[in-house]
Amino acid sequence: MRASSEETSRREVLKRAGQGAVSLGALGAVGALGGLGAVATGCADRLSDGETSLGDPVSGYGSRASFETVERVPFGGNHPENSASFTPLADCHGIITPSALHFERHHAGIPDIDPAEHRLMIHGLVERPLVFTMAEIEALPSVSRIQFLECSGNSGSEWAERGAPDVQRSHGLSSCSEWTGVPLGLLLAEAGVRSGAEWILAEGADACKMARSLPLEKGLDDVLLAYGQNGEALRPEQGYPLRLLVPGWEGNVSIKWLRRLELTDRPYMFRDETSHYTDLMPDGTARQFTFAMEAKSVITHPSGRQMLAAAGFVEVSGLAWSGRGRIVRVEVSVDGGESWQEAELQEPRLSKAFTRFRLPWSWNGQESVLRSRATDETGYVQPVREALVALRGAPSRYHYNGQTAWRILADGSVVSAVT
Repeated sequence: MRASSEETSRREVLKRAGQGAVSLGALGAVGALGGLGAVATGCADRLSDGETSLGDPVSGYGSRASFETVERVPFGGNHPENSASFTPLADCHGIITPSALHFERHHAGIPDIDPAEHRLMIHGLVERPLVFTMAEIEALPSVSRIQFLECSGNSGSEWAERGAPDVQRSHGLSSCSEWTGVPLGLLLAEAGVRSGAEWILAEGADACKMARSLPLEKGLDDVLLAYGQNGEALRPEQGYPLRLLVPGWEGNVSIKWLRRLELTDRPYMFRDETSHYTDLMPDGTARQFTFAMEAKSVITHPSGRQMLAAAGFVEVSGLAWSGRGRIVRVEVSVDGGESWQEAELQEPRLSKAFTRFRLPWSWNGQESVLRSRATDETGYVQPVREALVALRGAPSRYHYNGQTAWRILADGSVVSAVT
């Protein structure tokens, strides 16, 4: 049977969509897109004439459209200086988080630092203690890398028996940016690492002098002294004018407003690596220095507090990442984990960066439970919540990377499946 002109048009649109295009056959039948779009013939009268008066003039710094109102959700309680804000992951496109929507986590507020007065000191077990100005750092050979940053408390709500209502609350303490700066190893080579140096103390210039210890081996590997984010200078809430960027590791070690690096022979056992950012185990011991963030994924569409208008075609989409390398596979289940389908991974797929995954699905209008699970290049597979609780006990506060499930109700509303 000869295809109708409308059917042919739909096929051609999908064919031209490039990598990741969904064939109508994969969705089951012609019309699986649910009749989206209007037939072009005879609909010219439905188009407006467009703007007829002059628009706004050019500006010195661009702004988003007035119709775009997505914002970070703040969390501060009675102490707003010791606070956080959550990235609206479900409203972001691709893998790069806009700088203005990148999550925040502060322990003593955001300092106002003049870059002309800021200094970075490197001392301790080095041959030549050094002090750098920002101008000197920015004059050095630089690199740019796309990396995710994640608070170790991200998804902490999912340890509980009732999950967060939406992706922003459950996974919004994670973001992904292009970071620009100088490899830390370059400055350490200039200072000269002395025998016996095993750890680096990193300290910020905020009021609480936030400090963490990290192994020297990591510092010589892929750590950046970052002064740029997404093509411009760091935002103040992201550490302007200089921060440590420790790819793949819990965000607390990526010290903002970086002012001092001291090489030592042992970790300093600061408050934020003893009483905080450790995982108390059921037997009374604690997991400490659990730096790398393990493989995680979350479906961002459809997800909590969203609404499906009608049965038919749905593009299931989400994000996956791992602090141990690249994501190599993401599987999606539409029946609560009874069966799994491999999702398409959108390029680029980078080490220690967000990876966007997509799966075409035809929703039958009945209650469904969606899950995703990621596998990284080490072979590690994202576990279910029950497996994590059995291993570490509950409640906990940090390092949750279990699978997240969303329940689609018959009316199209989406809620957490952990209730």
